[in-house]
Amino acid sequence: MSDLSTVIEVAGALSAAGGLGYAKARSPRVFWSLVSAPIARVRFTLTYRATMDVCGLTVQPSRLRAFMVRNLARRDVQPVPPQVRCVRYSTTGMRAILRLPAGLEPADVAAASERLRHAWGVHSVHVVEVKPGFVELRMTGYDVLRRVKMPRRLPRKLTAGPLVVPVALREDGTAFVRDYQKIPHSLTLGANQSGKSMYQRNLVSGLAKLPVGLVGIDCKRGVEQRGYAPRLSALAITPDEASGLLEALVGEMEERFDLLSDHGVSDLWGLPAAVRPVPLVILVDEVAELFLVSAKKDEDRRDRMVMHMIRLAQMARAVGIYLEVCGQRFGSDLGKGATMLRAQLTGRVVHRVNDKQTADMGLGDIAPDAVFAVTTIAPDRPGVAVAGDSSGGWSRIRTPAMTPAEAVAICREYAHLTPHIAALAPFRPAISAAPAPGSPFLKPRPATS
Repeated sequence: MSDLSTVIEVAGALSAAGGLGYAKARSPRVFWSLVSAPIARVRFTLTYRATMDVCGLTVQPSRLRAFMVRNLARRDVQPVPPQVRCVRYSTTGMRAILRLPAGLEPADVAAASERLRHAWGVHSVHVVEVKPGFVELRMTGYDVLRRVKMPRRLPRKLTAGPLVVPVALREDGTAFVRDYQKIPHSLTLGANQSGKSMYQRNLVSGLAKLPVGLVGIDCKRGVEQRGYAPRLSALAITPDEASGLLEALVGEMEERFDLLSDHGVSDLWGLPAAVRPVPLVILVDEVAELFLVSAKKDEDRRDRMVMHMIRLAQMARAVGIYLEVCGQRFGSDLGKGATMLRAQLTGRVVHRVNDKQTADMGLGDIAPDAVFAVTTIAPDRPGVAVAGDSSGGWSRIRTPAMTPAEAVAICREYAHLTPHIAALAPFRPAISAAPAPGSPFLKPRPATS
């Protein structure tokens, strides 16, 4: 009987070990919550002061404090590390709020993030300034970009706004969102098979659920955007159609400026809700097709399109018209006007590229230190990108996997939100009742109650 109980105990121990090993490989969230998080918390608590000291993140105490410690507490005077205010767990890691002593700044802590990562045995450490004198250490327990799973609930400060779309996951475990009121225009670059289309699908799927008008420009005969037709207020699939559509959009912009002037406001959101036009997001796929011409007779059309896009990028934000420009390369080699247009596109998302010059085009003018991060994206990780903005900050992100059929199904489900805009009516795409036979697109999903 004792031999049988021994076998059962050994088998149970082996099963538990095997289960933890499987969880570590296939479900890192579970392994982190059960095993790694308690170990990391104990290590953080026991080694915090020593780690801060060896990383150079301590300062000498003030004379008053040194006098009190030496004469009243009868202890040796030691350097002062940042004070830990609170520590919180999550399914991806843990976060600690630190109160910086006089003499330290957030840049000092950020410079030591790699050493802190190794000292506490976590996957990564990111430093975010909360307010003057306070920083947050965002420690991730595993590679959250290996298998992307978006957070179920987003912080209220991220979703506070009428045009906020969660698109991807940052490497610190937080959601990357497109907030069109904060960053009205954006440029997305990436080589073939880099995940650029996946990013666009997630973006369109999020926008389709909002009260916003979508305008597509896809001069590759609509192969990327034709499936979104039920949710598009306008679609151009050739350079000639794109020229006419951009001219119509400029006319719509000027009419909206007249409306703002009549009501004495300077922004779309200052208008009364009863007369406020619906916001528009212009999705430009492969922008190079609008710049390149094969014959001299097409140069006038090209110049008009470039001029219209520059005008929209410079002024349309105030009237609720926003640009999402996508391409493989976007620099002065496309021709005149390209650099001027790129300068107006504040948001930048750069996927894997084929050369460093393309990375410089996307991020070199706003976050030079992010260029190296782009060149290190592995080819076997499609969807990984570096996102930056004009503030100089940047982070690695990855979009969750989404098939074209899923994006099309969402557009069909929310087709009733598509606004009718008179100026764009000639460019409204024809909508078939169901996908054509043999089409890879799924049938519409039933509407949710």
